[in-house]
Amino acid sequence: MITDNRTEIAKSMTKYWDTMNVVQREQFIKAMIVVHPNHGEVFFRKGEEPLYMHYLVSGHVMIYQEVDGDHRHVVRLVEPGAIFGVQAAFSSENYRYTAVSGDNTTVALIPLQLVYHFIWESPGFALIFIQQLSDLLGTSVEHTIYLTQKHIRGRLAESILHVLAKYGTEEDGQTIPIYLSRSDLALMSNMTTSNAIRTLSAFASEGLIALNGRKIKILEKEKLQRVSENG
Repeated sequence: MITDNRTEIAKSMTKYWDTMNVVQREQFIKAMIVVHPNHGEVFFRKGEEPLYMHYLVSGHVMIYQEVDGDHRHVVRLVEPGAIFGVQAAFSSENYRYTAVSGDNTTVALIPLQLVYHFIWESPGFALIFIQQLSDLLGTSVEHTIYLTQKHIRGRLAESILHVLAKYGTEEDGQTIPIYLSRSDLALMSNMTTSNAIRTLSAFASEGLIALNGRKIKILEKEKLQRVSENG
């Protein structure tokens, strides 16, 4: 019997876990690899062959696309409880994006060969998988559209609210529980790091947020929302 935290992680993937029989659950747990990467460590790079379905247990993961050589555009910020790194495999192509870890991140890797087997064997598993892929596509497209339609202030406000919606707050009800660097926020907002720094400072001076290192406390969510909408 497997007793390490792979079992608890597998059970936390409730939608998938509930579709499996006893044998499938044991196969799933045995095949799982749990990793604890350092900040900025790469899970996969553009051009590599997909080998795993990734499941974010804790922390955060940023997925970005390289544009024009050295410019990066953030495609998705992954929240705990979400899967990533599977779309390319089901398009029969290599990765179009690169995925890197944030602080205090734990990720479970499930071999894609096993995922294929379960999809073929279990209609319930397949349905959940298709639903999650559809949700991911819709969210990514929506966020990209927002960022292409807004000016700098609106883009950064949108990114902060996007992070807030995904991760919630700490016990104080205001502080975002993941601590993104200025360069991370710039990538998410499709702007330079210097512009992100200046705009964050402006938001702080206007009383919309409070900054403490990489911590961001939301002071005026409604006003920040208006900046996002009008940007």
